[in-house]
Order: sequence, then C-alpha cells, then structure tokens
Amino acid sequence: MDKKDDFFRQITIQICSSLDIKVALVRSLLYLQKSMPADEMYISLYEPGLKSVKVVARATKDAGSLLNLIVPVSGTARSKIENNNIKKVSIYNRPELDAIAKVVTQAIDRSDHSTLVLELKIEEKLLGVLFVCATGRDRYTKKHADLLSIAADPFAIAVSNALRHQEVTRLKDMLADDNHYLRREIRHLSGDQLIGKDFGLRTVVEMVRKIAPLNNPVMLLGETGTGKEIIANTIHYSSQRKNGPLIKINCGAIPETLIDSEFFGHEKGAFTGAVSNKMGKFERAHKGTIFLDEIGELPLNAQVRLLRVIQTHVIERVGGTRTIPVDIRIIVATHRNLEAMVKAGQFREDLWFRLNVFPIIIPPLRQRKNDIPALVHHFIELNSREAGTLNPPALAPEAMDSLMAYHWPGNVRELGNVVERAMILCRDNILTFDHFKTAVRDKGSTRETDINIDSLNHIMIRHIERALKQSKGKIHGPNGAAAMLKINASTLRNKMKRLGIHFGRKKLAGR
Repeated sequence: MDKKDDFFRQITIQICSSLDIKVALVRSLLYLQKSMPADEMYISLYEPGLKSVKVVARATKDAGSLLNLIVPVSGTARSKIENNNIKKVSIYNRPELDAIAKVVTQAIDRSDHSTLVLELKIEEKLLGVLFVCATGRDRYTKKHADLLSIAADPFAIAVSNALRHQEVTRLKDMLADDNHYLRREIRHLSGDQLIGKDFGLRTVVEMVRKIAPLNNPVMLLGETGTGKEIIANTIHYSSQRKNGPLIKINCGAIPETLIDSEFFGHEKGAFTGAVSNKMGKFERAHKGTIFLDEIGELPLNAQVRLLRVIQTHVIERVGGTRTIPVDIRIIVATHRNLEAMVKAGQFREDLWFRLNVFPIIIPPLRQRKNDIPALVHHFIELNSREAGTLNPPALAPEAMDSLMAYHWPGNVRELGNVVERAMILCRDNILTFDHFKTAVRDKGSTRETDINIDSLNHIMIRHIERALKQSKGKIHGPNGAAAMLKINASTLRNKMKRLGIHFGRKKLAGR
C-alpha cells in the first residue's frame, strides 16, 4: 500500500474513532507524532459576529480538553479569513510574522513554537483551522505540510460532526430540564387558583393588577403558608412575559457551596462532579420571570452576586469566561423582616433598595377568615381531582365552625393539609373534621390563648384605620391622623403603603 494512502487510512481511523472531540484529537496527535514533530494540537473556529477566533479544543499526548478562548483578530486577519486567502496548509516556523498565527499563538502562550495550520472546510465553507505545534523554531518542512494536508477532509468532517453532537447533547439536556419544569408548572397551575380575590385578598389583587404589566421587581411579604408563590404565579401569568418561563428558586433550600452553580450554571470541569455544561436558573429564566422565594435566607456573599446581575443584566457560568445577557423580571418573597435584617447587617442595604420597589403584603388567613369556606371547597375539589373521585364529599352540618374559630398559624397551607387529612379519614362521603377538633382541643389552653393574639401588623392596621376614620381620612395638618398618632405625615404614608392601607378620604372615612 502507498505510504500516503496508509497515512490517510490510519489518521482517518484515529480522527473518526470517537464523537468526543477531545478523545479523537489525542489519538490523532499520538499518530501524527510517528511522522512529524507534534507536541500539541488546537482547533479554532472563526466567529465573524464576534470578529474573533475561538479556540475550542486542545490535545497533548496525555489528555484532551475543551476550551472557550475568544481571541480578537485584526482587520487584516479578518479580511484574510473572509476572503478565503488561507492556504490548505500553512507553515509558520516563526508565527509572529503572520497576522492570524501571531494572535492565536500568543493567546495560547505558544509564540516560541513552530506551527502547522490546516484549514478545515465543509463544502467550500471555512469551518475553522487545526493548529499543530512543536516546541522550538524551524521544526516544520514542506514534507510535513503535504502529509498533514491529506488529513484535511477527515479532520473537517470530524470537527463538524463533533460540534453538531455537542449541540444535540446540549439541546437534549435543555429539553429534559424544560420537561421537568413544565411538569412542575402544570402541577402548580392545576391547583394554584387565587381564592379570596373578592374578599380577603382584594387589596393584594388590586396591587397585582397595577404591577403585573410592568417589569419592575416585586417583593411579596407575608407569613409562611399565605400563598406568596400563588401571587407570584398570578403576576407572571398576568404580565407580558406570560409566554416566557417562570423559574422558581427556594433560596433557603440550596447549600451555600452550590448557590452559584444553581443560579448561574457551570461549565464542564468547573469543579469535581461538573461532568457537563449546565444552564443556571437565571439563564433559563431569559425572557421570563425568576421567583426567589425565601430571599432572606440568601447568604451575604451570594447577595453581592445577585445585586450585580440586577444591575448589569448579565451572568457568568461557574468556570466560564464569557458573559451571558439575561432579560428577566425578578419577584422575591420572604416571611422575614428584611428591614430589620438590614439594620442588623444580615442583608445588604443596596440589594434591599433594589428589590423593595413594590412591596405587596399578603395577609395571614386569620385576618381573612371570610375566605375559609371558598378555600375549603377549593381543596376538596383539588384533592378529589387528584384522587380521581367523581363524587366529592359533602361538608357535615357545622363542620365549618371549628375551622372558622381556629387561629391558623400555618395559614392556607395548614388549611389545605387539614382538608386533605379529613378526606383521607372521610366516611360515608361526609367531611366532619372531627380529627381537627380533637387535635386543637388536645393542644390545651395555650393554643386557645394564642387564638386571641393578633399580629403586630394587624394591630397597627386597626389602630391607623381608627385614627383615619376619626380624622375623616385626613393625614396631614391639624386634626389629621398623623397628628393624632404623633408621627410625621410622610412616615404615616409610608406605613400605610407598607401595610396595604388605602389612601383617600372617601375610601377611609367610610370604613
């Protein structure tokens, strides 16, 4: 067999031996070393939109690796590439003398190497180039260049296939993630109805209507179990971003060491266990909304990085070098007093100011007990649907009395659990809540005392509303509510805004 034919056959076998470009490059390099000087190989692609060359892979005799090295090139070099003035194989024993070879070898710190550059074309379209490097000057001859030119087509096909394989794998991972999120969203949407919009949540719904069409950040404040996630759903699906993703993160459920990876994603090899590229939640939320639940649990160092994303609208994956623009709307929620945390140095003041643009306070269930009957019926229908029951149980006479009298420290979530348990214990298709009455009674007098204790916010609301009623809605000046309460009028207005108390004499005087 002719020596060149044998070389073509053997190098093709090595190049096409794996879809993993790293593996194929190492095997090809080891074979090339039998015929020419070859210490390293690099693959670079031309990125016309970036006016740069991107070095994407490297191989030594020991290992291969993927790179993402962006190398800006001069106008002269770009003209040479775009006008197809590149030889099939070029010899650069002194790469500093060529515009393209100079910038690439400097970027990979191989300026003192001799280099062979093989163009990679698919159907006459330039895909990129293969750099073969050897330590020292004047290492390559025309004989080496002619031999390497034989491998042009196999290398071009292999690189093209490897890039397509990477893209298919990336899209497959994205599709798997999307399916996971869509399934979770469907579960939420099947049960996340805003019950109480005509009664206890009327003020909240009015605020949602005002803010939903905008892109401003929203802060949802309220006790655990009040339905902050449902309000976040309502804001997103009432906004212009409703066709985009709604990505949810519980900031208190992520270990501190994994926060950056979960938020911003990571590149393969960024840390032990990072076996592939991963999109972070912020990148996934592009053109949509990101909901950061329990924002008060976010560590201070992570707060710094979150603030930077809010300010710059770009992220960087862990282990990555390129910036990724993100177009997102941020909704945060917490049951904690962030203002107090700011004073205590537990939450960044600049982040607080960025997020606290439009706070919405969601009242606890004990302050909107008129919603309990509708919520009970909603949970009965939801649990019946999940269980495949065609005939939902009916409520026993006076079954609602014990529910209306209870304090509900766990709010709507606790009510949902009570209804679910009652349906499990249900007999004769009648809900009695006997188990609930017994549980409350067994807690003793301490719970009965707690039932009569209002939250501090509720006491403030009632106190301010009494002053406003007495002043007929007047806030400022003599006989105004601020004077009665002995506080500054602007302070009173801020408190009213934070507590969701309506402005306007006509609205307040009639309360």
